[in-house]
Amino acid sequence: MLANWVLIWIGNLVGAILLVLIISGANGLTAGGNMVGAISLKIAAGKASMSFGSAFCSGILCNILVCLAVWMSFAAQDVASKLLAAGFPIMLFVISGFEHSIANMTYLPLGILAKGNAAIVEKALEIGVSQGAIDNLGWGSMFGANLLPVTLGNIVGGACVVGLAYWFVYLSGKKN
Repeated sequence: MLANWVLIWIGNLVGAILLVLIISGANGLTAGGNMVGAISLKIAAGKASMSFGSAFCSGILCNILVCLAVWMSFAAQDVASKLLAAGFPIMLFVISGFEHSIANMTYLPLGILAKGNAAIVEKALEIGVSQGAIDNLGWGSMFGANLLPVTLGNIVGGACVVGLAYWFVYLSGKKN
């Protein structure tokens, strides 16, 4: 299982970086007078500036909601019900600002790429991003300050909280 997780994690990272390169190739960061890039930089800088503990706990909460979305969609019978069942927990994690490692594999490289454009940085400073947060954003902070603690938190939230709870409720007393 661990080998599969590592392979899937790396595959998602490669896919996310390819998506970022496609967005960049389509001039997606400079859309809206550099506003898309500035907001991407703001989001990424905030994620890279989190403490380990905060990122870890946010990862736990996020993956509880993601796993519940998956479980509830399995219980639904038709496509519309599956979309609604999965949509609300996912919407809740997004609006709550919780951290998901796979989503962050796109947000953070997008911000790092935006950081390389002086006009985007200028726009980001105008909308209140601090120069220190921008300076902190890089590949090291992407992995060390965000993806590592968030991935660990996602594992705890999904496997330990939701997985063990479902095991305890539905399987712990069963005899084979």
